[in-house]
Amino acid sequence: MANATGLISAYATCTGRRNLSSYGISRSGFLSVERNMKRVFLCSAVEGVEGHASGAPSSKPRASRLLGKGCKLVGCGSAVPELMISNDDLAKIVDTSDEWISVRTGIRNRRILSGNETLTGLAIEASRKALHMAQVEPDELDLILMCTSTPDDLFGSGPQIQKELGCKRNPLAFDIRAACSGFLLGLTTAGSFIRAGGFENVLVIGADALSRYVDWTDRGTCILFGDAAGAVVVQACNDDENALLGYDVHSDGDGQKYLNATIKDKEAENVLGSNNGAAGFPPGLSSYSCIQMNGQEVFRFAVRCVPQSIEASLVKAGLTSSSIDWLLLHQANQRILDAVATRLRIPSDHVISNLANYGNTSAASIPLALDEAVRGGKVQAGNIVATAGFGAGLTWGSAIMRWG
Repeated sequence: MANATGLISAYATCTGRRNLSSYGISRSGFLSVERNMKRVFLCSAVEGVEGHASGAPSSKPRASRLLGKGCKLVGCGSAVPELMISNDDLAKIVDTSDEWISVRTGIRNRRILSGNETLTGLAIEASRKALHMAQVEPDELDLILMCTSTPDDLFGSGPQIQKELGCKRNPLAFDIRAACSGFLLGLTTAGSFIRAGGFENVLVIGADALSRYVDWTDRGTCILFGDAAGAVVVQACNDDENALLGYDVHSDGDGQKYLNATIKDKEAENVLGSNNGAAGFPPGLSSYSCIQMNGQEVFRFAVRCVPQSIEASLVKAGLTSSSIDWLLLHQANQRILDAVATRLRIPSDHVISNLANYGNTSAASIPLALDEAVRGGKVQAGNIVATAGFGAGLTWGSAIMRWG
């Protein structure tokens, strides 16, 4: 099970090829009922029900729509908090310096939620920008995926985003909790709903506020993390326009000990009195510990698994690394980005990095960097982007996509 580092047990299978044709699996890894184009018609069961939970009368169902089997990315957006914390600011509270941090991580600044800012608010701002670029109205959304491990509500933030965006037709909205791999898993989930469920427009949001779970006296972790949100609109299209070309996803719980923020119990007064309650009841209030990370082991995991996963996605897409226009990885550490690019033989000027300005923003890092690259003119329509997320769980995965 264990490899030389004692970390990952089964990821070597990610580069293997299987005969998928007999199961109706496409090269991209998505389920396909038939090879020939099918006409898929969609009408919402929820929209036809009168007297839904909000008490307002339902609108009539939308007309059936003719959809294909493919999906493409048509819009992106991002948002960051106002408060910027520099390396020099951190040097005032822990034993560190700008040089020490930047040399080891590539990070110089990060943004932190403050005042009345909320993670949900950042997610809504990023979503509106993505919808505007995509020219998609909120009522045209069929699904909202909120990829976060730090929601404002324990039960999830997806439905609140749906409400605040003004989606009157009550599309499904739910959270995906996979930390730094969250957005990548949200992207592949969106593609699966479009291909298998006939959905047309899916909003995928990556947003995290890891500053809430950082021990600001621990220089090993407090220097790394920042808060942000990013979003993309994934839209159904004909198969010949398909832009999610291949993907590969994995997890290995054996590595959880290297990166976690586990539950902890606080002692509570026994409100029933010393003679009336069962031992351990009522339970104490629970909370999560600060982020615990073995940086060396996480580094080894990333530089070993991520290149293999990208190579597996390229095989499924029928491409090689020479086809990649841009490498866009989860923005965890500049040394990881450099090591993965070297193993894939991708020139440094084809690697997207905004790590210096924002630090590790977990599920937000990929859509945040993508949005800046698109709006800055770096990523152009038709470019092939290889992207990968990796982190807590441990989870990791990659996708090959064509922008625009």
